[in-house]
Amino acid sequence: MESRVLTSGATVNKAICGGLPLLRKPAAVNYFITAGGASSNNRRTLSPAAATAKPVGPLIAGPNLIWGRQLRPAILLESSPKRESIKPCYTAASSPAEGRDSGDAKVGFFNKATLTTGFFFFMWYFLNVIFNILNKKIYNYFPYPYFVSVIHLAVGVVYCLLSWIVGLPKRAPIDSTQLKLLTPVAFCHALGHVTSNVSFAAVAVSFTHTIKALEPFFNAAASQFILGQQIPLALWLSLAPVVIGVSMASLTELSFNWLGFTSAMISNISFTYRSIYSKKAMTDMDSTNVYAYISIIALIFCLPPAILLEGPQLLQHGFNDAIAKVGLTKFVTDLFWVGMFYHLYNQVATNTLERVAPLTHAVGNVLKRVFVIGFSIVVFGNKISTQTGIGTCIAIAGVAIYSFIKAKMEEEKRQKKAA
Repeated sequence: MESRVLTSGATVNKAICGGLPLLRKPAAVNYFITAGGASSNNRRTLSPAAATAKPVGPLIAGPNLIWGRQLRPAILLESSPKRESIKPCYTAASSPAEGRDSGDAKVGFFNKATLTTGFFFFMWYFLNVIFNILNKKIYNYFPYPYFVSVIHLAVGVVYCLLSWIVGLPKRAPIDSTQLKLLTPVAFCHALGHVTSNVSFAAVAVSFTHTIKALEPFFNAAASQFILGQQIPLALWLSLAPVVIGVSMASLTELSFNWLGFTSAMISNISFTYRSIYSKKAMTDMDSTNVYAYISIIALIFCLPPAILLEGPQLLQHGFNDAIAKVGLTKFVTDLFWVGMFYHLYNQVATNTLERVAPLTHAVGNVLKRVFVIGFSIVVFGNKISTQTGIGTCIAIAGVAIYSFIKAKMEEEKRQKKAA
């Protein structure tokens, strides 16, 4: 960059103010060079890195002049030894040449964000299916759902404590007020978790998940009659196929028994109240820390019934029978991994919800239930009647319609608030 100032002020003024007339070559160009404390007047060009130029003589104020070092004037003179052109700057999205040269991330379906979200969905489904299959396999040789429920939570609590120790994530402090708010949530979480496992141990996994498809119905009823929120007629109508489908599946389910059915229904009610209390217990903590504290409190609630109801049987023959069937190593590793899969699939489900819109998450949750029911039938070879299969499909379709309508309504509410 040169440091050049014109002494012909009138000529430059005419050029600036009078459009773009032809400029006459100036008679002289003055340089005032300051380098190493010395100064001199000459006509030679110096590199700006080697000297600092300051103008002398009459100057016309303009945007091209910078004190100390100045930019080349916008109107290039005939005497300029080199003409420079300024290329426009493009963003990564607007410059096709830059995109070709730099090889940035692709735009479209196969971009980084979409692939990452897809990976979260895949891990959510994978971990959930593996948990349900391994959980049912354990119940086939170790039918003690209260104790297994404690193992699920205990492994997750140990995982959370180790994560806090290494600082991933950093533990959020909790006070007495937050503890009082989270305790009802944890109690409902513990009750729903235990009763779900009682149902898993008593009936087929596919049947338990079919009954649990009624959870949106209980959520809508609680919102209408407990929280006083008006539920639109469209939502109630979308729940009709769910009720009909579950009823059809229950009437002809080959593994049906009242313990499994009532336990799954209690689980639905428990998780409904968990949702209600969760809305009242909104805190500033991140979801990972909230789930960790809920797991710790829920574990405390689950310990007494497991000790009272199953403790004597476990000490007498429960542990010995399981070890005799599969061996000590497999028994211990199965309990460990089922606990890890339980905690991880819940954590990944929470992380997935944070990455996508509620509608996408709702549809994903419905598809997850379809995957679990389908894989459980294939893996365990459960025989289902035609009516049970049709009823299950109707119930899942009803849940999908309900989830779609509800998520769309919530999205419209957010858009109105934002507007």
